[in-house]
Amino acid sequence: MNINNQGVLYIVATPMGNIQDITLRAIDVLKSVNLIAAEDTRHSAPLLNSYGITTSLISLHDFNERERTVTLLGHLSEGKAIALISDAGTPLISDPGYFLVREAREAGFKVVPIPGPSALIAALSASGLPTDRFVFEGFLPIKTKARTDRLQELVTESRTIIFYEAPHRILDVLNDLKKVFGDERKAVIARELTKKFETIFGAPLKKLLEWAEKDANQQRGEFVLLVEGAEKTISSEESEKILKILLEYLPLKKAVEAAAEITGARKNDLYERALLLKRD
Repeated sequence: MNINNQGVLYIVATPMGNIQDITLRAIDVLKSVNLIAAEDTRHSAPLLNSYGITTSLISLHDFNERERTVTLLGHLSEGKAIALISDAGTPLISDPGYFLVREAREAGFKVVPIPGPSALIAALSASGLPTDRFVFEGFLPIKTKARTDRLQELVTESRTIIFYEAPHRILDVLNDLKKVFGDERKAVIARELTKKFETIFGAPLKKLLEWAEKDANQQRGEFVLLVEGAEKTISSEESEKILKILLEYLPLKKAVEAAAEITGARKNDLYERALLLKRD
C-alpha cells in the first residue's frame, strides 16, 4: 500500500472481541503506516502480533492525549502516516482521540477513517428496537442524582437511546431507568458482544432488571444498553386540525378511527370533539 508523502492520520476500527472482526483494509493500513497510536499498547500488541503487524506503537490515552498530540503532529509534519486505534471497536466513540483528530484537521492534515466494528451499531442492529433514528448517550453520570437528572431530560426522547455502561453500575442504572422511564418501557442489554458469552436480551425495564438481578453472570462484561424511545405525542390543537381534515372526506366514525391511529389520542375524546365540530 502506498502512503502519501504528506502526513496522514488514519482512524482504524479494530475488533471488539472476536479477533477475526478486522477488515483487510485495516490490516493493510496498520502494516503500512509509520506509527500506531494505541489506547493501551499492551492490550493491542496481541492483536497486532496475530496478523504479523510489526509497526512501532506509541500510547495515546485519556491522561496523555494532549501531550502525545504535540508529538504526533510533529510526525505528521514530517510526512509520516499514523494510525490511531482504541482498545476495541471504533476510536473516539467513548474513547480517546477527539483532541488529536481536531488538532490534526485544524493543522491541515488529512484524516482518513478506516471503518469497522462499533459496539453501539452492532447492538442496535440486533436489538429489535427501531433503527431508523437513534441517539448515543455514551456513559451516564456516575452519581445517582446526576444520572437520574440526565434520564429525566431523556424521558420524552422519541428516538432509540443507546448507552454504554460498566458492570459494577448496571443494576443501579437499570433501577434508575425503571424509576424514570417506567416499568413497561422496552429495553435491551447487549453484553460481551462478539465474545464467548455474548448475550442480547430485551424486555420491559421491570423484567429486564429482575432478569439481571437473578443471574450474576449477566452483571459481568462490557455493556451496551438500549432503550426504546417514547411514543410521540401530538398536541390537542394538532389532533383537532387532523380530525377536521379527515371529517371533510370520511364518515364521522372512520374519521375518528383514522385520527386516533395518526395522533395516538383516545378515540372517545376524538369522538366527542368530532361531534362538536359537526355541530359547528
